[in-house]
Amino acid sequence: MTNKWNLRTPSLEELHKRDKLAEELGYSPVICLLLVQRGITSAEAVKKFFKPSLNNLHDPFLMPDMEKAVKRLNKALGNKEKIMIYGDYDVDGTTAVSLVYKYLRPFSYTLDYYIPDRYDEGYGISFKGIDYAADNGVTLIIALDCGIKAIDKIEYAKEKGIDFIICDHHMPDDELPDAVAVLDAKRIDSIYPYEHLSGCGVGYKFMQAFAKSNGFSSENLEKLLDLTAVSIASDIVPITDENRILAYYGLKQLNTNPSMGLKGIIDICGLTGKDITINDIVFKIGPRINASGRMMNGKEAVDLLLAKDSESAREKSENINQYNDERRELDKRITDEANAIIDQFSNMEDRKAIIVYDPGWHKGVIGIVASRLTEKYYRPAVVLSKSSDLITGSARSITGFDIYKAIENCRDLLENFGGHTYAAGLSLREEKLEEFTKRFLELASLEINPEQMTPQIDVDAILDLKDITPKFAHELKKMNPFGPDNHKPIFCSLSVRDYGTSKLVGKDSEHIKLELIDNNSKTPVHAIAFGMHEHFDHIKAMKPFNICYTIEENTYNGNTSLQLLIKDIKTDDL
Repeated sequence: MTNKWNLRTPSLEELHKRDKLAEELGYSPVICLLLVQRGITSAEAVKKFFKPSLNNLHDPFLMPDMEKAVKRLNKALGNKEKIMIYGDYDVDGTTAVSLVYKYLRPFSYTLDYYIPDRYDEGYGISFKGIDYAADNGVTLIIALDCGIKAIDKIEYAKEKGIDFIICDHHMPDDELPDAVAVLDAKRIDSIYPYEHLSGCGVGYKFMQAFAKSNGFSSENLEKLLDLTAVSIASDIVPITDENRILAYYGLKQLNTNPSMGLKGIIDICGLTGKDITINDIVFKIGPRINASGRMMNGKEAVDLLLAKDSESAREKSENINQYNDERRELDKRITDEANAIIDQFSNMEDRKAIIVYDPGWHKGVIGIVASRLTEKYYRPAVVLSKSSDLITGSARSITGFDIYKAIENCRDLLENFGGHTYAAGLSLREEKLEEFTKRFLELASLEINPEQMTPQIDVDAILDLKDITPKFAHELKKMNPFGPDNHKPIFCSLSVRDYGTSKLVGKDSEHIKLELIDNNSKTPVHAIAFGMHEHFDHIKAMKPFNICYTIEENTYNGNTSLQLLIKDIKTDDL
């Protein structure tokens, strides 16, 4: 599929602010432009951005119901009530449960945690979980990363004498559950300054408020920020404002003194001794934690994250790694089967969205399959399977199409739904599937224009190869951690040529290892282009071509050098 490159053209005002910053701070004009484009336009703001401070976290008591939540928790601890920490089975939920449980454990001998079974109970708070709490004498449940729509479940819990504190970050409905406290910065009545916290982030803010109310030092809580960083990266929330601060310090913790459980995962996925980044969490650490809830039960992930010794952490990490291997095989098979269904669509060119269903598909991997289909066909994708008497599904979207709102428009056909702009889940009865498919596809057809179905690469700036220096890379690195709304900058260089030493590499010679020069530089720059072997003949013919890329550090045999990670190659004009 051909990518469209969108080269961002700065306004005169942005150029003026760029020049002013460059003059004041001595940074590269390109770096200063990147900062200005992110709304960072003063020397003071640059300092805050490059050196985030935990002192700049918002007051947790600005969140609606925080006073009530802290008061109820203090009462429960004072009365030695049994408290259960309840969370979703994905990375955000399991890290949130682990963080709150770890922090509260020194204050209570009657603390328990609970992760619902994806297959037996489904997403969020379940009647089975409430029954378990009641049977074990629990009088307070702290729900993390779920609960914002659990109106009937909270009512059921009240009848059994169980109070709820809900810590969620998903979109609420007009009516909130009748819990003791509902902590969600997306509430319509919220004045909290930042609404994009992860579920674990909301749990962190709750514990921050609890510590503050009791005059405790923040030191023990800050030691748990490695869990928050893992949740922020894995749940793909914006890395701005508070999330940037929490991720920054969480990565520091992850790289210097991670918990036993996270250390076990770091070791098993080959990250020991490396500088762990948001990308490493997204592609290596997060999937392994997720695999537990996908293949077996998310409680095993919490057991690992709470491990107190290295032997236990190693053993549990190996189990979870095995689940991840099984998950890979399963999602490849189901992706192949989904592609075979799509191949049978007679009107694929005209379809603005994809819906595929097989009652036998494994529920634990349909979200991954939906992501793969969206990536391949560049259309919103809904992948459905059957669980008990309901069809359940995961949906993923493309830029400019709010899949949560699209699904919400079909809510009269659904048993349950929830999620975000680009990812959502749903369940419905089989007799409603045909009508849901028809309505969803019609909605996509109306709202998605053909341009949206072409993959876009947003290019931040044009660079000459001579501009790619260690000093420039060092300044660029200060913009870490990268992620949504603070993406790793993508650059392009025009009319580059092979230095004469580029070659095909990889098991099937599918990748190109490049050494490049341009008209202004005779010193070759190293680059790697994965899966782009089709351009090799053009490159070896010494013809000019355009590249877009990110700038990476490549460490080999203890030596670190700069390398371009090629995103796309164009052998014709931009």
